[in-house]
Amino acid sequence: MSLESFYLHGMRLALAEAQKAYDAGEVPTGCVILPAPAELLAELAPSGGTPPPAAGGSVPAVPRPPRLAAAHNQTEALCDATAHAEMIAITQAAATLGDWRLTNSVLFVTKEPCAMCAGAIVLSRIPVVVYGLPDPKRGGQSVFGILDHPNLIHRARLVPGILEDECREQLTRFFRERRAEARAARDAASDLPDSEPFP
Repeated sequence: MSLESFYLHGMRLALAEAQKAYDAGEVPTGCVILPAPAELLAELAPSGGTPPPAAGGSVPAVPRPPRLAAAHNQTEALCDATAHAEMIAITQAAATLGDWRLTNSVLFVTKEPCAMCAGAIVLSRIPVVVYGLPDPKRGGQSVFGILDHPNLIHRARLVPGILEDECREQLTRFFRERRAEARAARDAASDLPDSEPFP
């Protein structure tokens, strides 16, 4: 599989996760974390030679799973402002690997990570972040430059714009429907007869 095909595959999985959020009434952002293919790890190696060792400095004895994590926004369901798709996926991937260092992985997310999620990506040492839709008003990279900030201990390679149109359409449709529902609720409330005053 070429890197381009790999990026498209990962983003389609993330879009499927975002649809789960959509169906649950959550802001439709989806995230998956996949093991990085050998070709990509070779590119990321400092010397251009062998890929960096797995988390903890050892090579896993068993084949790595095809998917380390898959998650979608659950802030409403969990009543938790930190329950973004990326945060949940990072926790899942760390549990899958038994290590918080996700050094040989690729994170796919349908919308550019916010500042909180970008910080978690840096702390977990994820080397590549693939996202669909940029967020020029609140993005952890677009606004704050967190993912490749020179003063931080880790910088991620960014691959933006993968299936951007599909990601935008899904998010736009969600907010259009929410606005229409809010207008309908306001209209219905304004049509109610005034209640009788208390005697």
